Amino acid sequence: MKKLLITSEQLVNPSNGQCARYQVCAVYEDDRMIEVELHQADTETILNNIYVARVKSVAANLNAAFVEIAKGKVCYLPLEDLKQPLFTKKLSKKRIAEGEELVVQVAKEAVKTKDAVVTTNLSFSGEYLLLTSANCRIGISGKISGRERIRLQAFAQKLLEENEDIQKCFGLIFRTNAAQAEEAVIREEFLKLKSEYETVTVYAASRTVYSCLRKEQPFYLKMLMDAEKATLEEVVTDEIMVFEELEAVSCGNFSVRFYEDRLLSLAKLYHIAGQIEAALKPRVWLKSGANIVIEQTEALTVIDINSGKNIAKKDKQQNHYKINLEAAKEIAFQLRLRNLSGIIVVDFIDLYEDAWKQSLMEQLRSLLRKDPVPTNLIDMTKLGLVEITRKKKKKPLLEQVGN
Repeated sequence: MKKLLITSEQLVNPSNGQCARYQVCAVYEDDRMIEVELHQADTETILNNIYVARVKSVAANLNAAFVEIAKGKVCYLPLEDLKQPLFTKKLSKKRIAEGEELVVQVAKEAVKTKDAVVTTNLSFSGEYLLLTSANCRIGISGKISGRERIRLQAFAQKLLEENEDIQKCFGLIFRTNAAQAEEAVIREEFLKLKSEYETVTVYAASRTVYSCLRKEQPFYLKMLMDAEKATLEEVVTDEIMVFEELEAVSCGNFSVRFYEDRLLSLAKLYHIAGQIEAALKPRVWLKSGANIVIEQTEALTVIDINSGKNIAKKDKQQNHYKINLEAAKEIAFQLRLRNLSGIIVVDFIDLYEDAWKQSLMEQLRSLLRKDPVPTNLIDMTKLGLVEITRKKKKKPLLEQVGN
C-alpha cells in the first residue's frame, strides 16, 4: 500500500548549490519515494489557470499566436489548438487577429527562455472525470478494461441521454479512478464540473482583459485526486492548513493524519531530502554493481547502462541480459520518480541473441504499462537503441528545483 506525504523541506539546487525551501508532495511505497512534486515556497504557479487574454501578434509562419494573460506576460498559443475558442472581443472575420480577446488556459509554464504555452481547450479535472471544452467526445482511460469498461461505456451513454447537448459543448474522459466507482458519485462530479465550465464561460463575457477566471487548486490536492485510491492507505501532513483542507475534501478508504512529532520532522522521518538528492544525480547504482546514467537535454533524455563493478568471466551474454533486466526495472521506476517525458533513448548492454532481445523488450513494455502517465515503448533500432516516449504532464524533477 502507498502513502501520500505533504510537507516542506530545505533542498539544494544541484546546478548552483543554492538552498531554497519547497513544499513537497510525495508518494511512498514501502518507505521508498516513487513519485514527487515540488513547489518553491512563497511562489505561485499559473499552470491550469484560466484567463481572458489579448492577442499581441499572429505568427503565420509558426502557425501560432502570441497572447498576453497580463501586461507584459506573453504566452504561446499554437493555432492547431484553436478549437471552439471562446472570444470575449472579436474584431475581424479572420480565425484570430491582433487585438482580439479570448479565454485561454495555461497548459505549460514558462521554462528558461521559452514562453508559457496556453490553449483554448479548457479542461476541468475531477477525481473520476476530465471535462474538456474542445474535444467533444466521450473517452475512457486505457487502463480500464473488461466488464468495467463496458459498464462505464453504458453509463456514458446514459449521461448523454440525460444531457442531450453535452457533445455540442464539451467532452468527457473517464479517468482510471472511475473504475469501481458508483454511478451516483460520478454523476455528482459530472454536474460539479459542468457547473464550473458554465460559470467560467458566462463569467468571461463580463470580465475585462487579463482577468483570471479560475485558479487551479493547490498542487497537492490535484496530486491526491490523481492518486490511485485503491492502493492509497494514508495521507500524512505536518502542515495544519493543509490538514484542514484535506479533511474537507477527504473521500475514499484512505485515512488523513496530522503528524505532530516536534523532535523528528516528517521530512526527516522519510528521508525526503536524501531521496530527492539521489533522484537528481545522473548515476544510479544497481544492486548487482552495474549502473545506469541518465542525461537530460532539451531535445531528449539519454539513458546508458554500464556493467560497472559487475564483471563476469563466464557466460557474459547471460550476465548482460540479467543486468539489462535489472536496469529495465530501475528505468521504469526512475522515469516516474524524475518525471522524465518526451523522447527517451536507452542504450542497453549489447545482446546478440534475438530471443534475449525480445524477452528484454517484453519485460520493459510490461513495466512501462504500470506507469500512470501514458508511456510507450516504440522499438529497438538497428543500432540496439531502445526508443520510449512519455507524455509530459508536469516539469521534470530537475526543473522543479529551479535548474
